Formats: sequence, C-alpha cells, structure tokens
Amino acid sequence: MRKFATTMAACGFLLFSLAPEVESNDDTPPGFNEKTFKGLEWRGIGPALMSGRIADIAFDPTDRSTWYVAVGSGGVWKTTNQGTTWKSVFDGQGSYSIGAVTVDPNNHNTVWVGTGENVSGRHVGYGDGIYKSLDGGNTWKNMGLENSEHIGMIAIDPRDSDVVFVAAQGPLWSGGGDRGLYKTTDGGKSWDGVLWGGEFTGVSEVHMDPRNPDIMYAVKHQRIRNVAALMNGGPESGIFKSVDGGSNWRELTNGLPEEDKGKIGLAVSPIDPDVVYATIELGGRKGGFWRSLDGGESWEKRSDYLSGGTGPHYYQEIFASPHKLDRVYQMDATLHITEDGGKTFVPQPHGYKHGDHHAMAFDPDDPEYLMYGTDGGVYESFDLGKTFRFVSNLPVTQFYKVAVDNDTPFYNVYGGTQDNNTQGGPSRTDNVHGILNSDWFITLFGDGHQPAVDPTDPDIVYSQWQQGNLVRYDRKTGEVIYIQPQPATGEESERFNWDAPILISPHDPARIYFASQRLWRSDDRGDSWTAISGDLSHGRDRLKEPMMGRVWSFDASWDLWAMSLFGTITNVSESPLVEGLLYAGTDDGRIQISEDGGQNWRAIERLPDVPDDFFVNDIKADLHDPDTVYVVVDDHKSGDFSPYVLKSTNRGGTWTHISRGLPERHIVWRLVQDHVNPRLLFAGTEFGVFFTVDSGQNWVKLAGGAPTISFRDLVIQQRENDLVAASFGRGFWILDDYSPLRSVTREQLQNEATLFPVRGADWYIPRVPMGDFEVGGKSSQGDSFFVAPNPPFGAVFTYYLSEDIRTAKEQRRESEKDLEKSGGDTPYPGWEALRKEEIEESPAIVLTVRDESGNVVRRIEGPVKAGFHRVAWDLRYPVSSPWTPEPAGDSYIDIPGPLAVPGTYQVSMAKRINGELQPLGTAQSFTVTPIGERGQPGAPMEDVVAFSRSLDDLNRQVAGASAAIEAMLVETGAIKETLLRSDAPDTLRGQARTLELELLALKEKLSGNEARDLYQDVGPVSISSRVNFAVMGTFRSTYGPTPSHRDAIDIAQKEFAEVSERIQQITDSGLPELRAELNSAGVPWTPGRGVPGEG
Repeated sequence: MRKFATTMAACGFLLFSLAPEVESNDDTPPGFNEKTFKGLEWRGIGPALMSGRIADIAFDPTDRSTWYVAVGSGGVWKTTNQGTTWKSVFDGQGSYSIGAVTVDPNNHNTVWVGTGENVSGRHVGYGDGIYKSLDGGNTWKNMGLENSEHIGMIAIDPRDSDVVFVAAQGPLWSGGGDRGLYKTTDGGKSWDGVLWGGEFTGVSEVHMDPRNPDIMYAVKHQRIRNVAALMNGGPESGIFKSVDGGSNWRELTNGLPEEDKGKIGLAVSPIDPDVVYATIELGGRKGGFWRSLDGGESWEKRSDYLSGGTGPHYYQEIFASPHKLDRVYQMDATLHITEDGGKTFVPQPHGYKHGDHHAMAFDPDDPEYLMYGTDGGVYESFDLGKTFRFVSNLPVTQFYKVAVDNDTPFYNVYGGTQDNNTQGGPSRTDNVHGILNSDWFITLFGDGHQPAVDPTDPDIVYSQWQQGNLVRYDRKTGEVIYIQPQPATGEESERFNWDAPILISPHDPARIYFASQRLWRSDDRGDSWTAISGDLSHGRDRLKEPMMGRVWSFDASWDLWAMSLFGTITNVSESPLVEGLLYAGTDDGRIQISEDGGQNWRAIERLPDVPDDFFVNDIKADLHDPDTVYVVVDDHKSGDFSPYVLKSTNRGGTWTHISRGLPERHIVWRLVQDHVNPRLLFAGTEFGVFFTVDSGQNWVKLAGGAPTISFRDLVIQQRENDLVAASFGRGFWILDDYSPLRSVTREQLQNEATLFPVRGADWYIPRVPMGDFEVGGKSSQGDSFFVAPNPPFGAVFTYYLSEDIRTAKEQRRESEKDLEKSGGDTPYPGWEALRKEEIEESPAIVLTVRDESGNVVRRIEGPVKAGFHRVAWDLRYPVSSPWTPEPAGDSYIDIPGPLAVPGTYQVSMAKRINGELQPLGTAQSFTVTPIGERGQPGAPMEDVVAFSRSLDDLNRQVAGASAAIEAMLVETGAIKETLLRSDAPDTLRGQARTLELELLALKEKLSGNEARDLYQDVGPVSISSRVNFAVMGTFRSTYGPTPSHRDAIDIAQKEFAEVSERIQQITDSGLPELRAELNSAGVPWTPGRGVPGEG
C-alpha cells in the first residue's frame, strides 16, 4: 500500500435505466418537466485520450489508495484503488467548477469541496460556495458562501475538525460577492470573515504552520477580468500572517516589493516551518521568488523567475518538498524546480507528460514519488520526474466546440479542446466493446477551437488553434495545410478571437467563411481568401477601458499575453434559404447583417433588456424561414450570468426574448434548431441542455444520464437525428435519436401512452476485436481500461406513459399514504382483497415485433413507470434454449437467437395487467438495413437467415431432448429412492432401472460420454457436437453455411430422428405405464406423477 501526503487541499434486449433524480423531485407529477424526459438518456463517449485540467488533489489520510481529484471544470472524482477505477462523486450539485478539495485529517469520511476554480482564464466556470460530505463523497451539502464563485484553498485545524478556513477569491468578472478568508468554528453552520479587502480583493491561499496551527499565512489577491483584459493585481494584494488562529492579521512587508502585486503563490516548508516561500507577480509579467527564514518576518528575493506560459494568473502555485529542505516545485507551463530555495530554477523536462501544471502531491515515505495535476490530467512519477504514468481513464476533457461529419456507416465527432488539441473520433463503433481511446485521433495541436467538416467529403476537416490559426486537415493522409487569411500589403494585422468562428456555406461546400475583426470568404476551401467586410466591431482600445472603476497605468498588472484579442467577430451564420444573407456577432456588443453577400452591412448595437457591449455567443439563421434569426448573447464577463436568447422575424429589425423560462445562472452558449420541426430548439447552457417545442415559450432540461456540466456547443447530426454536445470538462455527449421530441405536446403527454416512430436499424454482426463477447467489456485489459458505450445494438423503441402502471397493492398503499399524512384511518381491506394482491402478477409493458407478414418475431418487456422509456431489440429471434429453474450463469460465449432478415418490421405496445394484455398507442413500422458490404459474397441474406432459423430449431429440439432426458433421469432416480420406503414389488425398481439405462444411452448419443470427454479420448461424434459445430461456425457471420455446416446438420437430423423417436416413446408410454403401476402399488409421490391414487 502506498502512502501519500499532499500539500493541496445475455437477454437479447436492453433496457435503458433512468438516471437518479437530481434536480427534479421524485413526487413531481408526469408532464412537461425534467423528470418526464429523463428516460431520454445522454450517452457519454469520452474520450479519456488526454483527460483535462486538474485543480487540486487530496488523499485519504487513513487509506492511501483513496484519492480525491478536483477537476477544474469537471467535478470531483474519487478512486479507492489508486486510480484503477474512478467515480464522479459531485454530479447533481450546483456547480461543476472546482477550486479545492480537502479531507478532514481527523475523519476520513469528511470531505470539503470549494467550488469555482481559482484561475483567471477567459473560459473559467464559477462556483456556488463551499460543500461538505460526511460519507466520503456519497452525499453533499452546500455549507454557504454561495456568492464566492471562486475558492482557492481550504484549511482544517488538525486539533478541531469544526474549525475550518476557506480562502474565497470571490467573483472574477465583477466586484463584491463573498470574498476574503472565512472561518467556521461549528463545522460550517456559520462563517465569519477574518481577513478581507476591497470589492475586488479576495483571499486565494491559506496555510497553517504544521507545528502550531495558530500560526497562519494568507494571500490576498486583487484582480478583475472582463472581455477585453485581465487586471491581475493591485495595491491590496499581499501576504498576511496570524499568530492567534486567524483572529488578527498583519501584512508581511519586510523585504517584499512595495509596488502593486499580482498573483502570489505561498508554501510553508514541511521540514522547517520557519522557512516560507513566495512567488510574486509584479507588473509587466515581472516579479520573482522570495524566501523567508523567520516565519515571514523578513524576506530575501532569490531570483527573478516567475511562472510564464499563459500568464502568472494561470499558475503560480508552489509546493515545498517534504523530503528535502529548499526543494520547491513551481507550477508553470513547464514545471520548474529549485533545489536551493529559489536561487536557481531548472525546468523539468515534460517527457511524456502534459504541460501546464496546477497541483502536486507527495509520498511522505517515498522521496522518489510525485503526483502531478496538469491541463492534461493526472500523472504519477516513481523516479522523481524522470518517467511518468498517465491516468488514462478520466474523461474530463474540456471541449470548446463540436462538429460532426456525414461519414458512413457511422459519423465522426470533432472538437477543439482547452490545451488538448483538436480531437476526432467515432460516434459509435461496429464492435461489442464500444469507443476506445485508441479510436480517437488528433487533427491539430495546441488549444483546439471550432472545427468544421465538409458535408460532402468527411476527409476534409478544418481545425484551428487559438487566435484564428486555421488549417485544413486531410484525414486520408494526415497532412495539414495552413490556410489562415492574411492582410494585404499595408494593412494591419488581423484581430482573431481566441475561438475564431468558421462556417461552411450551406449553399456551396467549397465556400467557407472565417472571421477576424473582418469577415473573410473563400470559394476554394481556404486556398484563397477575400475580405467581404471592414471592421465589424467597435474597434475600441482595451487599455483605455476602465477596470475596477478606473483607467490603469500601462505599468499596472495587465495580463494580456494569452488574452483573446478584443474587438473581434465571434460568430457567423448564413441563411440556408437565402444565399448571401449573412449574420455576424462580435465580442463588444454588435450584430451585423448583410443581405448582399457582404457588400453592405447593417449594425445592431442594442437589444431589448440586454446590457450594452454584450458578447455574441451564437447567431443562427432560421432553417425554415428566410426572415427569422436567433441570437444568443452573454454578459457574464461583467458579472451577469442571466440567459439571453432572442429571436427576430424581420432580419434583425425587432427582437423578442425567448429565454424567459431558462434558469438563472444558466449562461447560454449555443442554440440549434431542428431541421424538421421549426419550433423545436435546443439550448446548451452553463449547467445543462434544454429544449423547447414552442419556439422558446417554455424550456425543459434534458437531464437523463447527464452530469452537471457546462455544454459549450451543440450540433445536430441530421441524418441520424442525434443531438451532439461538447461539454467543458466531461467530454462529448450524444442524445441518440431525439426525434420523439418533434411530436411532443402538452396534450400528447396527457394521453395514457405513446409509442413513437422508430429510427431504422443497422444490420450487421458486431466485431470482437479484443476477443471478448461482453457488450462494453474490456477483455483482459484490466479495470482501468477506458471504454465509452455504443448505443444499444438494433432497433430502439421509445415510449411514454402518463402514469405508473400499479398493482392493486401499490394502488392501495398510494391511497393509504394520503390518509396517513392526514391522520386518517387505514383499515385492512379484507383477506379476500389481500389474497388477490398476493397472487397478482406484476404489470409490464409488452412490445411485440412482427415481420412484414405479421408473424411475431420477438416480445420484449419494458418498464411501467411514468415518463419516457427506451427499450432495444437486438434484431434477433428469441433464444431457444430450454427453461431452467435458475437463470444460466455467466459464460464466455452466449449464443444468441438467429438474426432477423433485413426488411420492414412493425412494433406494437400493450400493457399486461394481471396476465391480460391491453393494447396501447399506435404501432410503428421501421426498417432493418444492412451496412457495408460483406467481405465474401456468401449466400443471399434470406438464405442465411433461413438456415440460421432452421439450425436454431434443430438446436431447440436437441437441447430440449437433453433437458427432457435429464428430467426423466431425475424421475427414475427418485423412483428408485422412494421404492425403498414402500412394499411395492421389486419388479418396479427393475423397470425404473431399465428406463434409466436406456435414457443414459440416449444421453450419450445426444451429448457424448462425459468421462471419456474429460480424458480427451476421441470417440463417436455426438449429435450435440455436430449441431454445435454448425452453430459456432455460423452464429457470428452473415456469410451463410458452408457445405461442411450443411453436412453436419444433415447427419445430426438423421441421427436425432431415431433418438427423438425413442425419447418420445418413453415419454408417451414407458414412464406413464410405470407411474400407473407406482400408483397402484401405493408408492409415495415422485416427480412426474399427479395426485397418487389409492394403493
């Protein structure tokens, strides 16, 4: 067991299980609400190829195999086996962005989480306070500080677990909120501010002296960010010390710089707590590293080294080694290490590890062990950073944007990520396992942003890294050509947004639009470009814009190096109905409209009830009406988290809000419209995906199976009717076949039941590339092997029930609950009623599949709870194996029933109540279609299926005969035993023995000799062996039977005819005659006999 210390806090059908209730109450009646639609479940497809940004790491102090990982924008994950498997333990809470996680040193079941990642990035999420779990992360309670938005650290007094300090940085985009250092002495029931500053100053770190927790250090940080810039410091930033447990504080200044300070990282040496280290940002990306040898009373500057890369605001955490004094690790794009207390820093080679470091952990018993939290996930080193083990099963990638292609048989998904490249991968695979990390590929390095794929050629993929560095990727060859539009002679450089928009024209796939502050057009897939607009933004100078209520000096703590340029176009749309009708939105409060392909532009700078200078997150021309356009705007970078979605029906002349029903705090990032029903819209927000069937009058959350996460982009794969979502911290999610939502109305939901149209099903044999037949299985790759699920194989049936179908007992108990609540009588209903309840069958929904001739192919049972449900048919006839009193155990290979032939089928629905079927809804027809071509021509598909069914019928007979023999052997054995307890003639035992011997001989012909088989002694070929040869030879193929398979079946049928005839004779006469004689002789009852007669 490793020790750690951290310095930072086979049925043939499938039923989709409903996700646990999170936001909606279990008692919510069915209707147009979140609970009703939870049966439409999202499918997370990962990937875990490169994981995502880690903010903090904490370890169980009593079990070093248990780790908690705070993902910057992906919740909290827990492992109890050192990373072999993980569980997301923070789903369903009010935030997904995490700044800190800490385990109580006195009670390992108590875990504290500070929400709101404490970096100042343009993309960072926001939290809603401090959370506490008393059961190791199974359940959580928000303990307050809801307006802190960003929490940097949590410190627990090792002497008293009720004493907790929280370093709350406070809002990034505005002043005010819950800022400062807060203390509780009652386990979080109440909080007192013990250190604070002005409205833009919070506390980012808090540390305790390990010898004396009354000695504490805290860091104040003054900052604000807006769309244009980051001011990452001010006169209130500094280092503070308390010697009385946080009651009183004083600033430490001796030897520290006097000018305004930016972000400060602090560490107390675990070896000698009098030694304190600080890395301090000053203006102009300057600063350095300081050390104190007397508990912060005096400081010495040791070097000028400062975290760089994206900027000090993104790093600056420092960690003092518990093994060597003056060895300190500083988080940076490249990790830097000092062995001499900061005098010199050496960059640690990345090796095969991601850069951009944010958290570390140590093993107190192993000086060679290090754990890193980076932008690319979690890594371990067992040799002090020479080599690294990547934790490759944490699917927490942050995707900015998503695109899909039209590849066949399955489309691919592409997304640009935060610092993890642009990734592409399949929406599903044709194997039983699912989607593996190895199925994904990289189209471009760096921070990925909006990709696009040619709708007519899936091998043409557009990708970009930050600030508009656009390329065209050839999927066939892997080649990349750089195609960013360039300014002409004498023109200034272009201003590209960090996430520049690209659009493939709906009128010509060779025409693409790309935007800086100007809109560019290419008619040859980016080989050449023409600017079709001037500067569409306001073109303001961001250095002259006020921040924190004033305009700042050029020498202030600006951090603009990795900022998005300001005054840029952020989104572009072209009407699919009117060529040249263009819309563009900017980051500084402008919507621009051109009705002539960009020759003339009309600016809109104000929207009703929307703050000025809004950021256009999305703009979409309506797919059905040439005059309608939608815009999604955002003011969260001014501290306003309200959702703003507006619609114009006159090309921007007037606007109407359509987001009134969306929750507060839900910034809207993306809006997409269904290509069939113009009133069906989807919105991706900061905490979920919502849909409306009435053009925005009412919105409902699609929460089934989805975590609480920011969905930054949505796209519809129109061929499949799939809604594909890019989450910012939990990878990609797909809502397979959302088409049932097209016909949903409030009136329809009042109907007892609805069976929705069925999407066509693909006909093929799933591959088993790793030799494992288990759906979603990992073969022998171990539990840490990452697999994301495919949708269920076959045809998926979607149905809705307006009410639960209850048994009589459930109905009685429901009525009694109301009486119990009011204190009324609940007398027992009488023994007759109770007896009826006792013998009543459980209700079920029965879905019946029929072929074109009306023959029943399959019956499938489904859930009976109110709401939406999905049940899948695996395109096979039922398994024909004999009944057994106990379900068959797990086997390496489960032989399914025969595949149904491609063609048209119909599914109908009924409810079964106490054994009686009552039809429900309207039957739906659907098609089953082969995908791809077979490698070898083989037999016609109809012949393949006909042979499989014939073989299955023979297998049914042979297996049934074997089961019948076993049952009769049980009976003859029981007769022999029972005869010992009777005075019947000895001749009866002889008759039983004669039948037994004949049955054993028949069994050997059917199944072979078990003893001989055990010794692998070759003997006569059994009938079952010949049948099994044909079954194993054909069940995983659509090629059809070979002559060998047919010969085996011909032999088996001939031999089985003789065996079957004799078994039938024993069944019809041999045993019945013996049973009659047993009854006449007064022999006690044995299996197979009815009521014994008089002797």
